[in-house]
Amino acid sequence: MSPSGRPDSAQQAAAEQLAVRKRLREVSEALLARAPENDVEPSLDQIRQVMELLGDPQRAFPVIHLTGTNGKTSTTRMIERLLRELGLSTGRFTSPHLHDLRERIALSGEPIGPEAFIAAYDDVAPFLEIVDALSREAGRPRMNYFQAMVALAYAAFADAPVDVAVVEVGLGGAWDATNVADGQVAVMTPVALDHQRLLGSTVEEIATEKSGIIKPGAIGVVGVQEPEVVQIVRDRAEEVGADLRFEGEQFGLLSHDVAVGGQLISVRGLAGDYPDLLLPVHGTHQAHNAAIALAAVEAFVGGGEQPLDLEVVRAGFAGVTSPGRLEIVRRSPTVMVDAAHNPAGAVSLRDALNEAFTFTKVVGLVAILADKEAGEILEILEPVLDEVVVTRTSSPRATDPAVLGRIAAEIFGEDRVTVVPDLSEALDTAAGMADAGGVAGGVLATGSVVTAAEVRMLLGVTTT
Repeated sequence: MSPSGRPDSAQQAAAEQLAVRKRLREVSEALLARAPENDVEPSLDQIRQVMELLGDPQRAFPVIHLTGTNGKTSTTRMIERLLRELGLSTGRFTSPHLHDLRERIALSGEPIGPEAFIAAYDDVAPFLEIVDALSREAGRPRMNYFQAMVALAYAAFADAPVDVAVVEVGLGGAWDATNVADGQVAVMTPVALDHQRLLGSTVEEIATEKSGIIKPGAIGVVGVQEPEVVQIVRDRAEEVGADLRFEGEQFGLLSHDVAVGGQLISVRGLAGDYPDLLLPVHGTHQAHNAAIALAAVEAFVGGGEQPLDLEVVRAGFAGVTSPGRLEIVRRSPTVMVDAAHNPAGAVSLRDALNEAFTFTKVVGLVAILADKEAGEILEILEPVLDEVVVTRTSSPRATDPAVLGRIAAEIFGEDRVTVVPDLSEALDTAAGMADAGGVAGGVLATGSVVTAAEVRMLLGVTTT
């Protein structure tokens, strides 16, 4: 307290910070009280109503829109990083988050600040309530958590303002809430089976849903796909008058070699070749993500007709991070986390582990959600895991460890499987097994985004 009896500046600042933290907690709780993102109606009606009431903020900036089954978040981060290196201010929307809701909405590479997040919520909340009320009258559920986050993101990007937003879909494409924006560039990473309950039981059905982000006049940048997917994408582009650029035809990966801290790649873009790029993430799949990202940026900046400055591209890729994607979070023993949660992701993880690491022994720390193909994921990973510690995360959707242990025992044999229900104890057990006998062992924690996030937190890693 100052001599005048008034709070001094330090006390006032502390009080203000406390108020912000309290309000931030209230906002987060209000958002999380909504239905989860996988509890959704296949419709854009509600999010369109909110956007219209807000004055359509998603029209205030150009958008690069991404869909696919795996690789979306990494590719989104790569695109956004290249755009920043070109001097553009960016908005980035990704999902799910690892530790904090605010990670989903990034401004120029950093999670949206607490004050800006609160301001966006306060701007949007009255209109969410209006549409929720209209939905109740029509006998429909209120907007879910993901839809609300999309509204906040677009409002925040318009308010910043940003030069360009790089937006990852949550589920699918055509009726995903992000699709109220029209992407100038539409990106499709490889399509495989996932979320069949919501998107369809075949790759063709899923591809039809995902191709819905390709809008009239857009440039579509398409990663390597199955032939049936390619045809569906071509049909969509012809229907709406979009131009397509395919990996393996107009652009692609020329070479990649394992390097210290990642890999050295060379890429053929839409408008030129880009040799000797250091990419500080692991796996051939990430090299392909980089090729897609580079083509997307070329398409956005010059319609795919103008090459980018090589040194700018090198600097951009050198600054890429992809938290939770074959990320080393501890040494001695090495602990890696990876968010692989479906068979296609498990294949990429297995191949990357074989390619980039030479551990004498690898212990898997595995927790998988109940609605995922646990048996298939474990079968894919079996050749690269010497032993498995089965556990669970805090997610209410987590598979019971006893059930997952039985599935694992059928694949690995009982002598290679240990069940430890508590995640913290399971991590200690896996680390001890990897360290036993002084071998050069490592722990791979995988099975879901939640698994990667909670192991990161247990090891004190919360940055993204």
